[in-house]
Amino acid sequence: MSLHEEKKERLAQIKSMRQWVVEVEHIFDGSWASQAEEITNVEVARRFDAYLERLACFVDAEERTEDETVRLGHLFKVLTHLRPGLVQCYDIEGFPRTNNEMERSIRRLKTQYRRISGRKNWNAYLLRYGRSVAYAAWWEQDAAHRHQLERRAGRLDRARWRELRRETTAAHREQLTRFRFRHRRQAYLHSLEERWTAAAPPHPLP
Repeated sequence: MSLHEEKKERLAQIKSMRQWVVEVEHIFDGSWASQAEEITNVEVARRFDAYLERLACFVDAEERTEDETVRLGHLFKVLTHLRPGLVQCYDIEGFPRTNNEMERSIRRLKTQYRRISGRKNWNAYLLRYGRSVAYAAWWEQDAAHRHQLERRAGRLDRARWRELRRETTAAHREQLTRFRFRHRRQAYLHSLEERWTAAAPPHPLP
């Protein structure tokens, strides 16, 4: 009987923790809204911040078990860290809101590149242009998007253009470094050693 009661308590605890995950999912999917116009960045942010406040109070309560504190505390930490980017997609029409939608968008970009280039692998293209591949695909969707690009480009001053170019170059360099470290680790580490040796001052003669 004691083992049965322990399992019941454990199961109830897991269901309670799962409910916190389900609740935040409903906030992001907009199922609480009766009309699509209600789902905005401001409203989602308001509901999400209220949720985070309740979650923080729940985790900090004295009656929480160690398992609840660790697992829900991690959920709170991750959601708080990602908070700035989680509520920015609702005012942009057609912006992917879920991981599945994002994967489908990326697949469409890959398919478009493969049809244009005839290549099966798009790593070289992605490493060269980075995040710009998504912008280019969006601007080229129709004439209205292209005209919008021309208008924005016409209002862009040179200082801001240079700043954007530096940011883009830095992002591309970081992406390339990650790719080399993940896929060509030994060669990358060897190149680092060579650069370190070349940059190090020569040892003084005894």
